[in-house]
Amino acid sequence: MSDSSWIGAAALLRDRREPGVLVTLAKVRGHAPRLAGAKMVVSADRLWGSIGGGSLEAAMVERARALIGMAEAQPELVEFSLSDRAVGDHGVQCCGGAATVLVEPLAVPPAVAVFGFGHVGFELARILARHDLDLHVIDSRAEQLDRKRLAVLDDALARIHAHHAPILPETVLDQLPDDCHILIMTHDHAEDAALCDAVLRRDRFSSVGLIGSSAKWARFRKLLVEEGGHTEASISRITTPVGLADITGKEPATIALSIAADLVRVFERRTAAALPPRGATRGITAQHQ
Repeated sequence: MSDSSWIGAAALLRDRREPGVLVTLAKVRGHAPRLAGAKMVVSADRLWGSIGGGSLEAAMVERARALIGMAEAQPELVEFSLSDRAVGDHGVQCCGGAATVLVEPLAVPPAVAVFGFGHVGFELARILARHDLDLHVIDSRAEQLDRKRLAVLDDALARIHAHHAPILPETVLDQLPDDCHILIMTHDHAEDAALCDAVLRRDRFSSVGLIGSSAKWARFRKLLVEEGGHTEASISRITTPVGLADITGKEPATIALSIAADLVRVFERRTAAALPPRGATRGITAQHQ
């Protein structure tokens, strides 16, 4: 592949929702097989581009694949000696210089599915579309997903996926990625109930939220136990009401803002939990020095 193929590789991995790592030769001192700025992309089983081959590249591929296997891995700077006195796991590379390599995980972004593209779903999609995520909007009514309504999302940062499911909206669940966040807010309480039942029969989603009143949820709980055969522990996976409790407005845009803020807070908490303590560094020194 050409040296520029790392760009297409990063886009390919993003489209497939596969993790990868971007490796950049950030700085070179003395002689090295490539100039600073050379890049490659590493996935679990493929490699695009090159930072010069040899023990340097082999060591960075190994490190990149180790990061792919870590939850919420963070970028690292690696110092690498290109000296005949630096013997490592992948042999000797005696160019005589040294290199600083930036290893950046290409994380899989969050995925959110909004079942119901009515008043609240529409406003919620407008907010979420400004974030780097995969956004699925689903409705059983074709007119809700027509081109004119969806046009408001044309400038979205998010990847937008519209699903028209006229008969069984719950069948869309099998098209959604693992760890997707599910939000149920259709126009039909029967659809909502069917979706709750279907979601509880799958255990691969990050969260499930249901919009509605306490009376609605009381009826749903009874149905899910008596007709769905779900346990109380399973039913507790559904959060209702959704959104921030201290935002109490009833307008669709206000409800959407509350739900989006709560969801973004979930994303940020996960990121914060993975960050090193303040003052700690993420750089490492290769054993080849």
